[in-house]
Amino acid sequence: MEFAIQAEGLVKTFGSTRALDGVDLVARAGTVLGVLGPNGAGKTTTVRILATLLRPDAGRASVGGLDVVRDAGAVRAAIGLTGQYAAVDEMLTGTENLVMIGRLLGLPRRDAKSRAAQLLERFALTDAAGRAAGTYSGGMRRRLDLAASLVGRPSVLFLDEPTTGLDPHSRGELWDIVRGLVADGVTVLLTTQYLEEADQLADEIAVIDHGRVIAGGTPDQLKAQVGGQTLELRPARPAELGPVRTVLAAVSGHEPELSPTGVLSVPVRDDAVLPALVARLTEAGLVAGELALRRSSLDEVFLTLTGHREARPHDDADKTKVGV
Repeated sequence: MEFAIQAEGLVKTFGSTRALDGVDLVARAGTVLGVLGPNGAGKTTTVRILATLLRPDAGRASVGGLDVVRDAGAVRAAIGLTGQYAAVDEMLTGTENLVMIGRLLGLPRRDAKSRAAQLLERFALTDAAGRAAGTYSGGMRRRLDLAASLVGRPSVLFLDEPTTGLDPHSRGELWDIVRGLVADGVTVLLTTQYLEEADQLADEIAVIDHGRVIAGGTPDQLKAQVGGQTLELRPARPAELGPVRTVLAAVSGHEPELSPTGVLSVPVRDDAVLPALVARLTEAGLVAGELALRRSSLDEVFLTLTGHREARPHDDADKTKVGV
């Protein structure tokens, strides 16, 4: 099988820091590969190598069958890249930003204007096309930034933290755009700080930590790899939180965690825990307001694999647009 993105044994050092220590990645054409990892894990360094912005010290990688070192120019012509922050010229209008990208890509002026109009319509920015980008909302700037990365009709798109700082509504709009691009056959490599985002969009996920891929597979496969389920319980009467917590600990064999919203949770591997808990609560005269047994979340998978939850990354944020 030929992969749209393939990396084998990528190594990159910066002074005494080994940012990548043998990273292997593959992404099938027309799918989303989610890359997760804690701050400084090497996610952005990996993207920069695949996007030809950095040369690896060892290993090899190809995008669309083209070697990222030997065929760097051809790779740049085939890809798009959107970094963690919108890289648009705020003095130019939406149309002017996209026409400028088109002209830099070698499009005739008429074709650049036509492509700009198409993308502005697709990203619901037509009404704001004549306004300076500096007057756009955060979500509008992000959509314009993503539109700019598509002017050259890339077959592979790198999205490095594309929804950082966006409100939930704007984030959802970008998710819909990504789904539409994949439906059109574009391959997407997505790094994200939002585990829900990876769960929603990624066909496969690679978890990177300390410069190595430590786990990979579909979201469901990763959840199954960690195993088990989580039992959540909210007492009907807040005053009974202590006794309910004691019963839950005794039945499950784990000390329950208490969320800020007053929900107790414990990991369970035996479905029999649920009826046993109900029986013990009834026997003790305690009432559960909410009681649920669910699969492990991707956040819990990440915590198990890396030892801590994902946090907003600050490692080598990339504002560069490839293909211009």
